[in-house]
Amino acid sequence: MLLDVIERKPESDDGLSKPPVVFLHGLFGRARNFGFFQRRIGEFRRTLALDLRNHGDSPHGPADYPTMAEDVYETLKAHDAIPAAIVGHSMGGKTAMMLALRHPAAVERLLVADIAPGAGGFQQSHTLAADLAALPFPASLNRTEADALLSRVIPEADVRNLMLQNLRLGEKPGWTIGIHEIASAMPEIVGWPPVPQETNFTGRTLFVSGGKSRYIQPSNYPEMKHLFPHYHLETIPDAGHWLHAEKPMEFLSILEGFLNELTL
Repeated sequence: MLLDVIERKPESDDGLSKPPVVFLHGLFGRARNFGFFQRRIGEFRRTLALDLRNHGDSPHGPADYPTMAEDVYETLKAHDAIPAAIVGHSMGGKTAMMLALRHPAAVERLLVADIAPGAGGFQQSHTLAADLAALPFPASLNRTEADALLSRVIPEADVRNLMLQNLRLGEKPGWTIGIHEIASAMPEIVGWPPVPQETNFTGRTLFVSGGKSRYIQPSNYPEMKHLFPHYHLETIPDAGHWLHAEKPMEFLSILEGFLNELTL
């Protein structure tokens, strides 16, 4: 499945000589969530931000990490963007890891934001998709009314703001995302598929965690080391799971430093 892409190219041809930088968003997100980083990195490098399947303007369908990784691979091939530096947050981070494990030659380096290779994460979202799919929509809906509707199942204002981007307002309102497909796929999204024992990605890998988040735990380190033997871990102390949104300048500094590191 080919995915919807937002692409930016630098004014100078010098930036086109380096591998492009690809951004993969998290659950219920979309490509434009990485807009700040795409603009900053896009001044010097070619960048692509993708809507993963069932999100943004991409097609809908059954989802698991191997399938989503293949979507990304086929999309990058179609855009002549291989190999690429891959940056993924949360669900996008698991997709990025699976891409690196299945197609290592396609990934020049890998940054995974606040998620580990294994079952877990998405604690608040496990039942949220089903609850959202069950919400009844009136004949018309404005933003204030939509916020009140979502508040039935989402008490946090910042999470509601994220979800509001996935609603079609006005007459005949509804979801623009594949909410039913996402709800059906939640066991796979929360989980992590079996990986053959001999499989790993030996390229440069950076995990970035939020100091207030519990999505990466010491119990994950052995599997991180097995699958990504050259990985490093950095922590943004005062950030939670949405570390790139909460601490954008700190995340940008880490990202720029990682992209400028020499390869192994």
